[in-house]
Amino acid sequence: MRLVVAGTPETAVPSLRALLASRHEVLAVVTRPDARSGRGRTLSPSPVKEVALEAGVEVLTPVTPRDPEFLDRLRALAPDCCPVVAYGALVPRAALDVPRHGWVNLHFSLLPAWRGAAPVQRAIMAGDDVTGATTFVLEEGLDTGPVLGALTETVRPDDTSGTLLDRLAHAGAGLLVATVDGLEDGSLRAVAQPEDGVSHAPKLTTEEARVRWDLPAHVVDRHVRGCTPAPGAWTTFRGERLKVGPFVRGAGEADLPALAPGALHVTKRSVHVGTASGPVALGEVGPLGKRPMAAADWARGVRIDAGEVLGG
Repeated sequence: MRLVVAGTPETAVPSLRALLASRHEVLAVVTRPDARSGRGRTLSPSPVKEVALEAGVEVLTPVTPRDPEFLDRLRALAPDCCPVVAYGALVPRAALDVPRHGWVNLHFSLLPAWRGAAPVQRAIMAGDDVTGATTFVLEEGLDTGPVLGALTETVRPDDTSGTLLDRLAHAGAGLLVATVDGLEDGSLRAVAQPEDGVSHAPKLTTEEARVRWDLPAHVVDRHVRGCTPAPGAWTTFRGERLKVGPFVRGAGEADLPALAPGALHVTKRSVHVGTASGPVALGEVGPLGKRPMAAADWARGVRIDAGEVLGG
């Protein structure tokens, strides 16, 4: 089939590479415009654009997919299908109607669970044991279209949203190619999503990523892992923000004194923090304006006094 592929972040790169290597023809790639990044705030292309340029594929970067020039070019390309992975903008009806097989979205949850922008983060934070990826026909509603295919993936106890999303991105690339294959040969039929089991996964805000030490340890652990690497879990220390990475497991918590939520216990090799159900051991922390470092190194540098707390 003739394809126009839409996507923007690194998460979409495995799917683009898989489609470029498939039997289908990638006519063009649609991605978000170059954005400023890094300390120098220089304009940088999206990861998807970089791969497309390497492959010699036409790149379309409309400010909005409602742009008349973009719609005209899409109609001129006349794709049979538009696979889309984490494009980052709502696709209007005028664009949805162009390909005869529609826009096929790869979403990183088992729909109808976790519709929205942060399905992997929300699944980890909710304590899900299993998640997955789904291909479905894109509609104007938020992740509501009929399903074409799915795969499952176990959520590991030490998964962050970054590690889990990486596995889903690579496994999902194969699912997306298989879905396009099935549409071409007529072996796939879209099935409406069930009305039960709907949950929503809005984008995580920075304020939402703040750690609440007054919650049970397992909830705090999920929260931190779900916010890693983005937007990044954080707390405060001496009135300044401190980034918090995933905790160290099995770091001698049973031998510690009782700690109130947020209270610190420092040894030469570890830093423990109290929660509502017991202490957790900090892994890496990121002081304001500094690179992440081991919690023990941070504690030595700031010289924590008795009675100091996180999040106070």
